[in-house]
Amino acid sequence: MLINTFLLSLREIRRNVLRSFLTILGIVIGVAAVIIMVTIGNGATVQISEQIASLGSNLLIIQVGQHRGGGQSGASQPFTVSDVHAILRDIPAITAVAPTSSRKVTAVYGNANWSTSATGADNQFFTVRNWTVQDGRRFLDTELRSGKAVCVIGATVSRELFGRQNPMDYNIRLANFSCRVIGVLEAKGQSSFGSDQDDLVLLPLRTFQRRIAGNRDINLIQVSVAKGRSTDKAKSDIEYLFRERRHISSSENDNFHVTDLKEITRMLTGTTQILTSLLGAVAAVSLLVGGIGIMNIMLVSVTERTREIGIRLAIGALEREVLLQFLVEAVVLSSFGGLIGILLALAGSLGLTTLLKIPFIFNPGIIIIAFLFSAAVGVIFGFFPAKKAARLDPIVALRHE
Repeated sequence: MLINTFLLSLREIRRNVLRSFLTILGIVIGVAAVIIMVTIGNGATVQISEQIASLGSNLLIIQVGQHRGGGQSGASQPFTVSDVHAILRDIPAITAVAPTSSRKVTAVYGNANWSTSATGADNQFFTVRNWTVQDGRRFLDTELRSGKAVCVIGATVSRELFGRQNPMDYNIRLANFSCRVIGVLEAKGQSSFGSDQDDLVLLPLRTFQRRIAGNRDINLIQVSVAKGRSTDKAKSDIEYLFRERRHISSSENDNFHVTDLKEITRMLTGTTQILTSLLGAVAAVSLLVGGIGIMNIMLVSVTERTREIGIRLAIGALEREVLLQFLVEAVVLSSFGGLIGILLALAGSLGLTTLLKIPFIFNPGIIIIAFLFSAAVGVIFGFFPAKKAARLDPIVALRHE
């Protein structure tokens, strides 16, 4: 009986194809909007996680100054090389420590110039930041000890100064001295914070201190925690160590700040997930609008087919059979809308993720939920018209013109 009811439903839908399509348009738009919003939100979440992970593996960043409102403030003494040695010596969970100092400079080659960031560091910088040298090499130990004028440049600096020319072994001018390019970093692109990770010139720390900073200060220490070890424990150990080394009493605030990138990841991904849920909920409202449209058309259909219903009831059809017929029609309509919406959503998601340059994350769960929700809309909003049709008086229905 159910198969015959389904075939009757298809026949009635075919009789008014245009009206049926307009009826399910709200369902189509609702399902497509929900899936697209969730897919883009999931892609953005994954992209943020990957971009932060590209900054370094299990990375802790130690900065000078108090942490206030998302930034550092308060006058305090910079770090020293002995602080770096103390971290390696006293905290077993640490695998690499990279002392760094940075300053804005203008890089010049020939007639080209580019404002960039000069960063002094050692070879631990490459390990901590998961950075590989695409062309050339890292610093030699002798270059680090003697403070030789050599540099490794980012992909952006290479493009802006040299274009398509190979920059290897050419000299560029930074501030008031020249340094030889010995390597080009692999491109990483833009970070989650909007900054260009490839816009930097990397120098030996001693070279930076002598030629650019004019002091031996270290303003930033980047620490890599061993895999399988707790970054929270390593963070608390570092805070305890530095409070001792900087002679901070229990009543005083820290004059340094340790940032765990996992905390930033959790915060940013949590924000995107909340926004995705809100956008999905707003898009789901159109499913309710589509359900109201289905109920409206089904009520019109009951009025148009009053005589047909009367004939069926007069020749022995049961109320539940008439109820089932109209209910199946409503569910078939909404299910068709759900299927069309899913197809449009997949095509739209592929296009938008490509345009926005975020990963396309296929989520079968949200597709199944959206389809089941569309079918449920048909059941909920189709029940009242079906009930009305089933309760028609056969005599009154047969007299209907």
